[in-house]
Amino acid sequence: MHRNIRILILLIALLLVAGMTIGERLWVRSWTRPLQVAIYPIAADSASAAYVASLRAADFEEIAAFIAENAKQWKRGTVPAPHLMLMAPLNEVPPLIEVRSGLDAIQGSLRLRWFAFRHTPFWAGLGRVRVFVLYHPPRENLALPHSHGLQKGLLGVVHAFADTTQRAQNNFIIAHELLHTLGARDKYDASGQPLAPEGLAETHLVPLFPQSRAEIMAGRVALSPARSEMPKGLEDSVIGFATAAEIGW
Repeated sequence: MHRNIRILILLIALLLVAGMTIGERLWVRSWTRPLQVAIYPIAADSASAAYVASLRAADFEEIAAFIAENAKQWKRGTVPAPHLMLMAPLNEVPPLIEVRSGLDAIQGSLRLRWFAFRHTPFWAGLGRVRVFVLYHPPRENLALPHSHGLQKGLLGVVHAFADTTQRAQNNFIIAHELLHTLGARDKYDASGQPLAPEGLAETHLVPLFPQSRAEIMAGRVALSPARSEMPKGLEDSVIGFATAAEIGW
């Protein structure tokens, strides 16, 4: 009897968590209120700490402006401008997520959700996207770990360079992972080339290549079907038709 009661309680708890997760996701994707985004900067080491301490909310304003400007093209009616908040730096590094299998993805998601639960207010985080930006010292030929954006929990981890000259690229990656948390999918192939037509910013061009801007979820400007380059930043990027549909516009 006691075992059955414990199982029932566990099932109820799981149903409540699942219901809360789905409800939270639908609420955020309704776009009836300003999108709330909390950015938590983290220094990967002591060399990056000074840069993290110098960050200001204005350093991320172009992300909100990028979303608001693109919303005008795809969303009927008025979409409230997103509200990005720069939170106090965290002292603990988020877990590294390495996705080699479906099990890896599940375990990585659980570890990140536990990290967020321990380091951010639970109730204040409901209905809010939380992005942990881990700043690494800029080093030549340094390959950063892969960044991630998770729909479950509305959580993102971004690996960025602690360098003012890299701010535009950092904000591009933050915006990319932020859209992942809202349901957007990557739009590039196994070699990293943008997929056509959903990964192209300017589907109306004749001829189709070269493109002059990047679709945000493709991540690169397509110069030909097999060649592309990184955009300078969000000013050379757009939210395309497929991404707009995926995030509820």
